[in-house]
Amino acid sequence: MPGITYVRGDATSPQGKGVKLIVHCCNDLGGWGKGFVLALSRRWPGPEAAYRRWHRERAHNDFALGAVQFVQVEPYVWVANLIGQRGVRTGSKGVPVRYEALGAGLEKVAEKAVELGASVHMPRMGCGLAGGTWSRVEPLVTGRLAARGLAVTVYDHG
Repeated sequence: MPGITYVRGDATSPQGKGVKLIVHCCNDLGGWGKGFVLALSRRWPGPEAAYRRWHRERAHNDFALGAVQFVQVEPYVWVANLIGQRGVRTGSKGVPVRYEALGAGLEKVAEKAVELGASVHMPRMGCGLAGGTWSRVEPLVTGRLAARGLAVTVYDHG
């Protein structure tokens, strides 16, 4: 069974050949302005614009925890906006990451990656501003993606 490949680098510059799907964790408030999303927006305006539109029109779509929006940004590169975070961190009120939502979203990412014949690329999603721990996220990534035979690369910046 394929595992996860860990590399130093920028997840907005995914390595390898073929179709690539970059997945990251978004909040359920429509907020886009800190963390990994800033790097995404510097590279491509499409994922932010699509996410904001998705949130604005949420009364008429599937915008909720566990949902995923797929945005094609280049001929062979897609971005998956995965809603895996309830709100944002404020004070000591706990962490906003929702592991169940990450798991549900990763199921959708796996289906899309299989459909596209894509490899999956990500930062340690849900572990920055969302407050999650990689020891809880990694088994979700392994079980939902790597266990299905998908090539997964996790990028540590720096």
